[in-house]
Order: sequence, then structure tokens, then C-alpha cells
Amino acid sequence: MASETSPESEGAGRSDESAPDQALAPAEGAAPAPASGPILRGATVAPGLVLGRVHRQDHDLVKERVERVPLDEIEVELNRFRQALDDSRLQLLDLKARLTGRVREEDARILDTHLAYLRDSAFIADVENLILNEQMRLEGAIGKVVGDFDRIFRLVQNEALRQSAVDLRDVGIRVLRNLEQRATERPAAPPPRDYILVGRELSIVDMFNLANENVKGIVTQSGGLTSHAAIFARSMRIPTLTGVERLLDEVREGDFVILDATEGLVRVNPDELVRAQYAEATQAGAPAASTESAEVPDWARRPARTQDDEKIELEASAGNLPEVEQASALGLTAVGLYRTELLYLTDGTPPSREALVQHYAAVVGAAHGGRVTFRLLSVDSSLGIRYLHPHKERNPSLGRVGIRMLFAQPALLRRQLQAILIAGSGADVRIAVPFVMDCADLRRVREILFEERLELRRTGERFQPAVPVGVVLETPASLLGVRDFSAEADFMLVNLDGLQQHLLAVDREDPELARALETLHPYVLRALAKACEVAAGAGRELAVFGASAQRPENAAHLIGCGFRRFALPPSALQEFLGALAGIDAKAATRVARTSARSTSLSETRFRSLAEFRHGYARP
Repeated sequence: MASETSPESEGAGRSDESAPDQALAPAEGAAPAPASGPILRGATVAPGLVLGRVHRQDHDLVKERVERVPLDEIEVELNRFRQALDDSRLQLLDLKARLTGRVREEDARILDTHLAYLRDSAFIADVENLILNEQMRLEGAIGKVVGDFDRIFRLVQNEALRQSAVDLRDVGIRVLRNLEQRATERPAAPPPRDYILVGRELSIVDMFNLANENVKGIVTQSGGLTSHAAIFARSMRIPTLTGVERLLDEVREGDFVILDATEGLVRVNPDELVRAQYAEATQAGAPAASTESAEVPDWARRPARTQDDEKIELEASAGNLPEVEQASALGLTAVGLYRTELLYLTDGTPPSREALVQHYAAVVGAAHGGRVTFRLLSVDSSLGIRYLHPHKERNPSLGRVGIRMLFAQPALLRRQLQAILIAGSGADVRIAVPFVMDCADLRRVREILFEERLELRRTGERFQPAVPVGVVLETPASLLGVRDFSAEADFMLVNLDGLQQHLLAVDREDPELARALETLHPYVLRALAKACEVAAGAGRELAVFGASAQRPENAAHLIGCGFRRFALPPSALQEFLGALAGIDAKAATRVARTSARSTSLSETRFRSLAEFRHGYARP
């Protein structure tokens, strides 16, 4: 493995490149970023990522209006109370039945506490006495009884008694909600479908509507991490955030929010670019919440071997935390490629080092000890990120992209390297350098990484001292220099989509031209086979990733070229495993060599039809 050594070359110091954070501000005169709402932060109760409309439930029992009733209406109030207690009891019994098998048995028993309060003689007597003796309307009586208990229990230092006050408050809210429903002749407009609940306090009753349908996510202004409601949120895997200051001042009914409970933040009314980025993350097939306790499905237990028992290493390719969680749940023990662009795409300013450290540490944690390869930021000017590219370049895909852009923004590069070093402390992490042209790019990154290690050691911060550094092969120059990279890089990754685009000079964004990339061109096959041969001879790890690489019809050709390691998104794993089981590696090698000798793409397609059945190599 190539090692990181102290730089000796001229200009290796931090002086010019150690730019302050102001260097990352948008260029003067650049157009302002689209307006977005505030970003609020809180404490994570249950991790996960969800997007949706807000439904507010900020019921405050203390503010329940106290009204007097005539003597002849006292019996009516008592009957209303008994009916609401019965309704609440039936709801809890129904909820408990629905949750059987979905939550742990000990967690489901929390509902028994609520059922007990509905039969509690002291609670019932106190409410009835206020109605009988003070002619108080039922809603006010419930609010006063619960409020009195709450004030008393919160004064004591006993956590169990404090939790009792919260449980009683939940029961009081449930009874009041049932009273409201019965009192309203015309049902209130239903909340948005699959809504994100915003409320004052974390409450079990708010996790479900009166039909016992649970919400997508929960955000509250106050509440503890160890309450019964918090236990339920984790057990139900409902992304939940609590302790969000000014939540009820900043968020209105119907607002669109992105709840990233894993990162501990809520984005209120984000712009369209941010919504699209997060929507893509959630639509990639990743679950909204932690999947730590989920069993690996049977199809994912299938060994990653070809028909003739050739072992293939499969790792995850991910661009957000839910994808890493899903990959881990499917048994992918390593993240072969983590794309780090998400945090840079969501705001008009660059993420802080602390935000990067928190995010990368969460990724490392979600990998459960598996190796994580962080690809450095790789974006071009077409995305319109003002602080990276003040203006769109004439040819974005060949401009300041990947490591070129980071070299032009040295403070940004240094911040990201520090974040990876800190987040990777005690873990198995690697760094992949994107869009390299020659070995000078790799050496310069190693020099800067060496300097950042010295800086962290000087400040006394914990970090990972030895981090392998590899390269992403996606430019024609990097492929021509693969032998040199094999000698200097710790590992290599082939970005098949980018490599094809640049080798064939085909715009992937043009639907008509992009069809030429569906089948691997013979000249691309020749280049890939040479890269595999060189890497194997040098004993250097080589993996491939990209949408083209995960296509089942291309799997046999790539295996035939010599690839034995693939980085796949978890959503593509099942189909790829199915394809793998039908591939004979020896036959695939013969077919790949034959296809590589073709002189045109059409000839390769003809050979493929003759040599493959349903895209898989015949023995």
C-alpha cells in the first residue's frame, strides 16, 4: 500500500491555501441563492429522513378554557366524560392490537400505563368533583386536574414521577381529542396525507391519529430523549426530533419541511433544488428510519458468486445516510463509494466543519464497522452552487470539476479532509480523489492531507492517523496513466459512466446520444481490460461503479474484463445478484475478449446477441 509521506516539494506549506472561511463566501456580484426558510436544529430521538407537509398539534392543556355549566347540565358533562373514557380505552386496545409484532413487547406495555390511567379512581374522582362541586365544564376540569398533577410531579427529582405526569398528560389529551370529535357535527378537515407532525411536546397520542394511523415524522419544541413517547418513536422507527427552539414560531400548518432526524435538523420550506436532492435520496429505496433490528431478506443472503463459483466482492454505493443504513440492512458490509455532495447542495453557504464531521461520523456509524470510502466533493458549474462556481462555465463537464474545483477552493478541500480525519477516528475509512488527470493530483492531495494531520495534532484533536488515498479513474488521461496510478495510489475506482462519456465524447444528458452508452463499446472494453490487467499485476485493488456498471446486461462483460469488485446502490442489489447467478466467469472472459476485438458498437451488439442469453454469459 502506498504511504503518505511528508511533502518536500516547494509550495507545500499552508500559507496561500490556508484560506479563512471567508474564502468560501459567494463571489461579489454573484446572483443570490434562491430563498429558503430557516434551518432548525434539535436532539435526535429516532433517526431517519422524511419529506412532507406539516400538521400542527400544539394542544396546551394549561390554556384549556375554564367554563361553568348550569346545574341541569352537570349530568350531561359526567356522561360526556364516561363516553370519552370509553372511546379512549377502545382506541388504546385497538392500537395495542395493531402494534403486536411491530414493536417490542416491553414497549407495547407502555400502553397499559395509559389504560390504567383511564381507570384510575383518583383521576376520575378529581375530574368529577370539579364538575359536581364547582360546576366546571368537562374540558376545563380535565385541563386543571392534569395541569395540577403536572406541576407537582415536575417539581420532584424522581424521573419516574415526571414520566407519570407526561403519561397522564397524554391520557388527558386523548380524552379531549375524543370530546372534540364527538362535539363537532361536521368532521374537521383531515391533515395532509402522510404528514409530519409538529407539536409542543413529544406525546404518544400525537404519534397516531384517532384512527391509529401513524405519522411520517415528528418534530417537537420540547420533550425528553428517554420518555415513553421517545421509546415508542424509536421502536416504531418514526424519524423524530425534539428540543427544537422556536419551532412553533417558525413552522406553520401546511409548510413543507425536510426532517433529517439523523442529522438533527429541520429544513423549513426549502427551495426546489434542495427538495429535489432530498427527494432523490428518499426515492432511492432507502427506508426512512434505522434498520438496525431488521433481518436480512432471503434474496440478499445469496452468495455473490458466479455460476462457476467465482467470488465477486459487492460493496455499497451511497449518497446519503438512509442508503448506507439500507445497505447495511441488506448485508453489504462495506461502503465502496460514499458521494459527499449532499451537504453542499442543500444550502447557499458551504457546510461547517462541525456539520461535515457529524454527517461523516453518522455514515461511519451506520456502516457498523465496515470500511467506508469517502469520495471528495465532485460537482461542476451546471449545478449553480454560487460559492463554488460564481458563473456557469462554457463546458461544465470539462471545467473545474472534482479535484480541480477543490484545488481552486483550498479552504474547502482542507475542511473536508479534516472532517474525514476526525469522523474516521478509530474507524476504517478511505479517501477517493475524483477527476484526476495525472499523479500530480494525487500527490498534492496527499501533501495537503499531511498538513491537515499536523494541524489536528497541534490542536490536540482526535483523528485517524492513517487514511488510504485512492483515485477515481474517469478521464482518458487517468486511464492512459493507470500503470503510474497503480504504483502510487492505495486503490482505484472506475467511474464507468464518466469514463464512457469522456472516452466516446458522448453527452450523457442527451437522450438520443446516451443510447450509445447502454452497451459497452469495444474500445471501452479494451481500456477496461487493460486497467484490470495492470491493477492485478500491481496487486492494487480496483472496483467499478456507476449506473452502467450495475446494469445486468453489462455485468458479464465487466466480469469478463477482470472486475471482481462492484460498488452498487442498495436498490440495485437484488437484480444484480440475480444476474450474477447466471454468469459463467470463464465464458464471460472469452466473450469480453471477442467483443473487445470488434471494430464498432453495432458489431459488439451483434456478438452479444449471439453469445448471451438474456444478457448472461452461456458456459
